[in-house]
Amino acid sequence: MIRYFSEDIKFTFKGRALNNRWLKSVAESEFRKLGDINIIFCSDPYILDINIKFLNHSYYTDIITFDYCEDNVISGDLFISIDTVRDNASYYGSDFSEELNRVMVHGILHLVGFNDHTPEEQKIMREKENYYLSRR
Repeated sequence: MIRYFSEDIKFTFKGRALNNRWLKSVAESEFRKLGDINIIFCSDPYILDINIKFLNHSYYTDIITFDYCEDNVISGDLFISIDTVRDNASYYGSDFSEELNRVMVHGILHLVGFNDHTPEEQKIMREKENYYLSRR
């Protein structure tokens, strides 16, 4: 089950049913079952605070993923900074909804087990994101 929340900002995500089907299909394509996923939309200051408290990182980011997966069932919390998603959409010349979808699938791919620490991992992650975005 996917649930949507907003912390410290006013943001309503439209198209939840379509998004839920899409993210479920991503999980299934990666041979996983979708468990409990919380998508929490927040501001830059909110995500920075989480980044400092839980990851010891003192910088803004578009998403922080907390993994609660067990076996082949993916579960977790995806904290998404709407501020950074907007900035990134502008920077990369994409529209806001495409960038938001990219960030959500990025979080799901982390829960599946993909990382993006090395250039090779980043390349694989980007290819997976693009593939699943094309299937949305």
